[in-house]
Amino acid sequence: MLFVDEVTLDVTAGRGGDGCMSFHRGPNQPKGGPDGGNGGNGGNIVFRGDAALNTLVDFKYRPILKSANGRQGGSSVKTGASGGDLVVDVPCGTSVVDDATLEYVADITSPGQLVVVARGGDGGRGNHSYRSSTNRAPREFERGTPGESKRLRLHLKVLADVGLLGKPNAGKSTLLSVVSSSKPAIADYPFTTLVPNLGVVHVDPARSFVMADIPGLIEGAASGHGLGTRFLKHLSRTHLLLHLVEVAPLDGSDACENLTTIEHEVSEFSVALAEREVWTVVTKIDAASTEEVHAVTRRLRALHPDRPIFEISAATQRGIRELTFALMEAVESRLKLDADESTSLDKDVLTDILNRTKSRPTPTAVDGEQVEVIYQRD
Repeated sequence: MLFVDEVTLDVTAGRGGDGCMSFHRGPNQPKGGPDGGNGGNGGNIVFRGDAALNTLVDFKYRPILKSANGRQGGSSVKTGASGGDLVVDVPCGTSVVDDATLEYVADITSPGQLVVVARGGDGGRGNHSYRSSTNRAPREFERGTPGESKRLRLHLKVLADVGLLGKPNAGKSTLLSVVSSSKPAIADYPFTTLVPNLGVVHVDPARSFVMADIPGLIEGAASGHGLGTRFLKHLSRTHLLLHLVEVAPLDGSDACENLTTIEHEVSEFSVALAEREVWTVVTKIDAASTEEVHAVTRRLRALHPDRPIFEISAATQRGIRELTFALMEAVESRLKLDADESTSLDKDVLTDILNRTKSRPTPTAVDGEQVEVIYQRD
């Protein structure tokens, strides 16, 4: 199964219809004046945000989009019919980039949002438009202009307030399953999660935020190891990152070294993403003694003294309530900031992505098997 969070499309808007050259003829008017009508405009190609969609897989089988051409003008000053716009539904969270210039075209974030990604050509003028006091029988007419033709690259990134960051098996999916009704796959082996999962965390009936569980990252993720580049970009739309660190990793690795390794990969991938606010969360504290947990917490706090740090156990619910309420307050404070600032950060991260992957995207595999990213909402 191929990745479907990134696709490349060839789009061609409709050509404008040609103008008509015609002269009126009638029983009493054997040599009437010019009456050639204008051609119709070509149809645009329009992307529309759709909250019901959560994948770009449809475009894998429909990589070429064309809208209708405008019709030619007719006699009796009849204007040709305009070509109908081709309206294509895309998931909310889709960024559109011109593949040739790497220019940021649009960001579709809300349901019903309409963005014209390719404009249709203008219809040509008929000879009726060329008449004048000195040119009473013009034979000039105008051809319609071609519509815009582009190759577009679509990037789909999950829309979430809080993103979960960490190594495989750090407890991200378990935390999401505890604080929301999302049911991601959970097991005691690495890379259990191969797809981003979304869950709505309800603090009370009137307050909630969206949390995204991103597949675990490993050393070399910024270079594509373990599908890292595919998953790191999904963190770009989050307001806050929770870095989950296992207090006593089963592989015997050190918690502080794990945190440093993953955050180094984030900074290597995108400077803009590395500047996002990060909280440290020590997980699975039920699997270690109180002294061991406090020792790890002290070392992590020494690495980032100004960063909030929490100790939780999804199995026993310890620390979960405190964490979710703190996240809710942080998200509400963040949403009060200017929305343009968030959009600017998204563009900065997307620019970093494009600079790292300027060639056409190719499928990536884990253990020889290609994986399709499916976005799941509870």
